[in-house]
Amino acid sequence: MSHIPHLINGERVAGNGRSAPVYNPSTGDSTSAVGLADRATMQLAIDAAKAAFPAWRNTPPAKRAQIMFRFRELLEQNENEIAALISAEHGKTLEDAVGELKRGIENVEFACAAPDILKGEYSRNVGPNIDAWTDLQPIGVVAGITPFNFPAMVPLWMYPLAIVCGNCFILKPSERDPSSTLLIAELLNQAGLPKGVLNVVNGDKDAVDALIEAPEVKALSFVGSTPIAEYIYSEGTKRGKRVQALGGAKNHAVLMPDADLDNAVSALMGAAYGSCGERCMAISVAVCVGDQIADALVEKIVPQIQALKIGAGTSCGLDMGPLVTAAARDKVKGYIDAGVAQGAKLVVDGRDLVVPGNENGFFVGGTLFDRVTPDMTIYTDEIFGPVLCIVRVGSLEEAMQLINGHEYGNGTCIFTRDGEAARLFCDEIEVGMVGVNVPLPVPVAYHSFGGWKRSLFGDLHAYGPDGVRFYTRKKAITQRWPARKSHEAAQFAFPSNG
Repeated sequence: MSHIPHLINGERVAGNGRSAPVYNPSTGDSTSAVGLADRATMQLAIDAAKAAFPAWRNTPPAKRAQIMFRFRELLEQNENEIAALISAEHGKTLEDAVGELKRGIENVEFACAAPDILKGEYSRNVGPNIDAWTDLQPIGVVAGITPFNFPAMVPLWMYPLAIVCGNCFILKPSERDPSSTLLIAELLNQAGLPKGVLNVVNGDKDAVDALIEAPEVKALSFVGSTPIAEYIYSEGTKRGKRVQALGGAKNHAVLMPDADLDNAVSALMGAAYGSCGERCMAISVAVCVGDQIADALVEKIVPQIQALKIGAGTSCGLDMGPLVTAAARDKVKGYIDAGVAQGAKLVVDGRDLVVPGNENGFFVGGTLFDRVTPDMTIYTDEIFGPVLCIVRVGSLEEAMQLINGHEYGNGTCIFTRDGEAARLFCDEIEVGMVGVNVPLPVPVAYHSFGGWKRSLFGDLHAYGPDGVRFYTRKKAITQRWPARKSHEAAQFAFPSNG
């Protein structure tokens, strides 16, 4: 069995002590083991990043950007190998894995604009012979903690931008599917990144706590579940760190009576069942305004759910692969059990799916509930699986009250032909990312990603302009060069231009 190492100071470092199995979710087999870092190993990475920082912060942004240009090219050249690793350890289809990587590359492209995005502001003659400007300076050693569901994309949300801003980075990826993350980091080193600027340390809670507690680590970025996001935010900020922690979601799609139902059904199929529902932007609740649109939705979507092509993620032409672990599969099945017990109408049941040739894989078929109510756990909780719930309401206002009352506020969308309804929804919904006839409103790389309420802890969203703000500190400089022979009396009043 192969062992997946850490990447510290530009070199592969073997695990020391504890390890965890990595599975192929399609077969259920353990294919490798990943080392779980102890604090001494994490300190090696912290020391390497700290040592690399002085030279890296003084590297011109244009040279940093040149490395990112080469990195982008290497990512595209190795697309198939990266996608195969993602699929083998996560379970998502090859097409989905390629799509994930391409969205990650968009963030690398944004980072290539370092000379522009790091420009400060300049004002001449704010007072007599006085000029003022702002300078965006790096923080130092920063870290990212990323989830299993996007082992390529989410790390690429973080470290390319942090690095071109002049910081050194420590990445703690998910221990469930670490191989693609490691390969991508090594490609950045191949692109010319100096040793120590990016370090990858595999681990579990011990590694996370080491990052939280290390005084050398000045900022933490996290994507994962809400309980862990809240823990990292609380523990990090009380130690004076800058923290952005993105948590869970329960994303609603509102279907108005005038919705283009055929297109809405196609959108819901991809948004609910793509990547087996293991997305923080997955649509898990369809809120139908009126019984007529709800009945029509059920009639149209059931045959498509039953026709889903499900199998080993490494095969081509599939719609859905397995869930990431046996525990994830069992958890999703437990939610389906609870939905039945609590009185929801189970229209399509995915619990007994068996994939011929992959009988031991971690599969759950596409599942649909109707007549779901807000007190049911399948409504309140983030299931993170291929389960879509239909909730019936009488008006758009009732739909919005339902969404605004939920503890999560990550993403939502509305399907309608009515511009007035869409405008009202966009203005009044208490959710961070909103789509109009767009089911997965994930912002492009030059905007920023983040939710509201208990979907985000911290003041700044991920990547894009907010990412630049998160990974830099603004310094304001005011400079005066008086004429050589001039002399001014002391001023005791507070200076102003009045």
